[in-house]
Amino acid sequence: MKRFIDTLKNIWAIEELRGRILTTLLLVLIYRFGSYVVLPGINPAALEGLGKSGSSGLLGLFNTFVGGSFSRASVFALGIMPYISASIALQLLGMAIPYFQKLQKEGESGRRKINQYTRFATILITAFQGMAYVTYLNSQVGPNGILVPPTIFWLSTIVTLTAGTMFALWLGERITDKGIGNGVSILIMVGIMARFPTAILTEIQARVAMGGGGLIMFLVEIIFLVAVIFFIILLVQGTRKIPIQYAKRIVGNKQYGGVRQYLPLKVNAAGVMPIIFAQAIMFVPSLLLQLFPNNSLVLSFADYMSIPYNLLFGFLVVIFTYFYTALIVNPVQMADEMKRNGGFIPGVKPGKKTSEYIDAIISRITLPGSLFLALVAIMPAFARILNINSQFASFFGGTSILIMVGTILDTLQQVESHLLSRHYDGLMKTGRIKGRQVANAAIAVPQG
Repeated sequence: MKRFIDTLKNIWAIEELRGRILTTLLLVLIYRFGSYVVLPGINPAALEGLGKSGSSGLLGLFNTFVGGSFSRASVFALGIMPYISASIALQLLGMAIPYFQKLQKEGESGRRKINQYTRFATILITAFQGMAYVTYLNSQVGPNGILVPPTIFWLSTIVTLTAGTMFALWLGERITDKGIGNGVSILIMVGIMARFPTAILTEIQARVAMGGGGLIMFLVEIIFLVAVIFFIILLVQGTRKIPIQYAKRIVGNKQYGGVRQYLPLKVNAAGVMPIIFAQAIMFVPSLLLQLFPNNSLVLSFADYMSIPYNLLFGFLVVIFTYFYTALIVNPVQMADEMKRNGGFIPGVKPGKKTSEYIDAIISRITLPGSLFLALVAIMPAFARILNINSQFASFFGGTSILIMVGTILDTLQQVESHLLSRHYDGLMKTGRIKGRQVANAAIAVPQG
């Protein structure tokens, strides 16, 4: 306890760090305040039905990501998820279209252009999702819940939702620039954590209503949840280097022995980004459902308990793990740096052969990491099978718990870096916190 108090004093003693933390808290408070500001033209008294429909299923999961704004019909009802979708689209275009590939190689100027295109794409996606949301509002609140003419309501709601998303993105930029941690990830994490107390209370009430061993089952659920969190932390804090001799076993090269060097590779280099990407895509059916309510194909993929949904979700996680790993790990660059520094892998020729060898290692070791992420992603579906309510089930693995754990560790790592740079003790007695950079290149906050 004394060490904890001393650490807080050290954090407060660093003027820059103190200012960044206070700035982050202020901007997060503004974001949470905005999540309670109801869209203009809606009667707040008519939102009861909206809250019930937005608390379960895939819409309930989306509502968790935006901190309950969706079910409150607030100006931040769509959160910053359209920006995540736009980032995915630009990353995919960077692999398929030569123009965007060129921009990615132009350094700072190319990055600024890509950021501008991402913002434009965010506006378009938000406008499309806004139309689906207006249809959803009309079906839930009824004609008595809309206080203005339909045409004016459509136009004002789409404009307001677009402005709300862009303002939330601006808050994320300011947190990244002036605060601590990655702003986009922190806003998503805050929205998820805001729903956690409600999810626990709902589950307690359900277990108490069961009688008998209901509370015992709830305690078992909590223990299991803590075990899942602990396991994810171990994974995030785990090894970041692959012994060369083990790597040679993976690619079938038997000419190893007695080698103690390490390759700077990770079993899961992509962190939690593949799940964030896949989840952003899997939210699309829930929005299409508002436009096409009777389409059987859309219905099957809008139910996050269904087999088609979970199969597609797991498949997308695996694909995005390979995709994102290819973005952040460059075998050619690693081989060139090894050659320039006089390093080599025993039994492998420098240059092209080394890059091919590293690429083969990455491809093999990424598979178990991607399968683990896929399993974690669909774990809430298994929780629902065990009769855990949908709100609480979303915290058993899935995107929610990974984002929370990854973002918290990444933010604490930045805090620890400030402490160590001022010659203070770190946050841990032994070792250092290892973040996962859960929101790095793909959703890096644009600057300028």
